[in-house]
Amino acid sequence: MSTAFSLAPLFRSSVGFDRFNDLFETALRNEPGSTYPPYNVEKYGDDQYRIVVAAAGFQEEDLDLQVEKGVLTISGGKRDTDENVTYLYQGIAQRAFKLSFRLADHIEIKAAELRNGLLSIDLLRVIPEEAKAKRIPINGTEKPALQH
Repeated sequence: MSTAFSLAPLFRSSVGFDRFNDLFETALRNEPGSTYPPYNVEKYGDDQYRIVVAAAGFQEEDLDLQVEKGVLTISGGKRDTDENVTYLYQGIAQRAFKLSFRLADHIEIKAAELRNGLLSIDLLRVIPEEAKAKRIPINGTEKPALQH
């Protein structure tokens, strides 16, 4: 059963939040998310985050991190296997993966580290001065120029 509803009421009193519409639509598509490899998204304080991916058996050269248009993509290639080994039971996954995370505005990647099979990616919200709250004078001497 598909439920369709309009997000228009959310946008009546907002300007410039077009990207949120895409975010809501993506979330509502009911696409099954990837569960491999397992990962955590952690928050430390108001502006610090960490994504921790279980990358057991992967080396640094097997992993790739990219940020493009506000989306962090983490991918891992297949690891080389020893052709002389016959697995009696193979419980450690050896498949390629790709995880994507949509980043909020002003989120920057600060560091990435692979230690003990865990890939940790530290993120920080850095709000530029022009995006911070500022007081607007009423009847100021300067008149803002409107561009059409």
